[in-house]
Amino acid sequence: MSVYDDRPWLALYGDQPADYDIEFDDALSMFRAGVERDPDGDALRYFDGTLVRRDLDEMTDALAAGLLGQGFRPGDRLAVYLQNVPQFVMAMVATWKAGGVMVSINPMSRTRELSYLLKDSGATVLLSLDTLYDEVARDVVPDTDVRLVLTTSGLDLQTRDDERLFAGVTRQRHEGTTDLLEFIGAHRGQTPPPVTLGPDDVAFLTYTSGTTGVPKGAMNTHRNVVFTAQVYRDWVHAGRDGAIFGIAPLFHITGLIGHVAVSMLVPAPLVLAYRFEPQVVLDAFLEHRPAFTIGAITAFSALLNAPGFRKEHFDSFTSIYSGGAAISPSAERGFLEATGKQVHNAYGLTETTSPMTVTPFGSPSPVDPTSGALSVGVPAPSTIVRIQDDDGQDLPLGEVGEIVADGPQVVAGYWGKPEETAAGLPGGALKSGDVGFMDPQGWVFIVDRKKDMINASGYKVWPREVEDVLAEHPAVRESAVVGVPDEKRGETVKAFVSLKPGSSVTPDELIAHCKQRMAAYKYPRSVELVDELPKTVTGKILRRELRGS
Repeated sequence: MSVYDDRPWLALYGDQPADYDIEFDDALSMFRAGVERDPDGDALRYFDGTLVRRDLDEMTDALAAGLLGQGFRPGDRLAVYLQNVPQFVMAMVATWKAGGVMVSINPMSRTRELSYLLKDSGATVLLSLDTLYDEVARDVVPDTDVRLVLTTSGLDLQTRDDERLFAGVTRQRHEGTTDLLEFIGAHRGQTPPPVTLGPDDVAFLTYTSGTTGVPKGAMNTHRNVVFTAQVYRDWVHAGRDGAIFGIAPLFHITGLIGHVAVSMLVPAPLVLAYRFEPQVVLDAFLEHRPAFTIGAITAFSALLNAPGFRKEHFDSFTSIYSGGAAISPSAERGFLEATGKQVHNAYGLTETTSPMTVTPFGSPSPVDPTSGALSVGVPAPSTIVRIQDDDGQDLPLGEVGEIVADGPQVVAGYWGKPEETAAGLPGGALKSGDVGFMDPQGWVFIVDRKKDMINASGYKVWPREVEDVLAEHPAVRESAVVGVPDEKRGETVKAFVSLKPGSSVTPDELIAHCKQRMAAYKYPRSVELVDELPKTVTGKILRRELRGS
């Protein structure tokens, strides 16, 4: 069997149809239907603060009206530079009501990274945490197309400030910025004019590193968002039994869909806790009694190893999924023993708007007897997963090749990058860059990554970007960056560096150099100084010879 179009895995889902209806044309209609079904139900919970759907709807109307009054137009981009706070969701909905596109930005991005993302997306509005504006954005905004800066605080919309997260934090006001809640208050009671959004319109841009290492804005459409939200609801049982807990960062595709979008669709309360801090999260589990979450296995491991962890912390959960980093069979067993709950596996990329394969709810993933790998699930409904060779030809079941996905969740392309779109999404199907195989029952197994991407705690790091930063140091002649095994992070970043003649620098100084210029998950945790890097006869550095060092 060379083309996986008869979907033998459908039997795993019972009698569900192969053609999976998409219920809404756009994500805003999905949100509005949830408000209509349960207007007084909790939309967002944030420590001791609660926002019901009716109020969220009114506040996002006001924000959208205010944006339009400031010259924001359909198709414009609003960039969000926040932690996991309710204001993130407010910005998403308001952007859609104004006919715009949200740009999600990692709050760990520093000056160089933020500058690139704002310029590449052409964002005209930036919503930033006040602290991040002070530390990073104030130096970036003047050189971009941003015309309006809204700031907000992690202290807003709650009164019980957790000292473990907010010790020493105070609300800040900065010249040239506008406070978000004051901006909403000034437009309260206003409604934006009706907006027409189609399934092929872009809902948000999510940035991912590509084969060249240059971040690319994946254009996640409204069809993508609605479809994958339904997959979470129907096949993962997200939100069916109660609240959803936001463990994954909201800027990431897992958080955008597996937390925010599905909570709008069901609808179900979404519980947020600013950022991942194990003991804060465990306390929130006991307080809010969530029923579903999805996050990297490294986050779950941190919870199990946190002081004071008890099995009872997970009592309220009926569905738990992991994505972003591979799960080992031993980690799956350890989680079950510690919590009494089965953690299910899912696999997807930014370009598949979260899942392309899913472990059916209630079914443990099989383990491949040859490699010992745990399956990442079966193809999501209406999704075709192929395994292809280097020439793009389909391989028989059981053979190893590149994983290629085609379905309603695959993005339309990369923002402003037609050549990269043609190369990575030929004919609309995504070439994942991951290597794996499919067994006769339809279970997909990932064997390795085709390229040199490093996966550190679920975050993807492109070696070239780290090497470019190292090259900025005056003592560095050449460098090569690889991923090496790490018990806590799965993989961690290691750099091999050769120095210019007569130059001197210590590994710690090079680590500090990178740490100052890069997001926390990217900088190398170790640096090894070498006289020469291994190369081919043509001068290409051989990273594979360094990985075992």
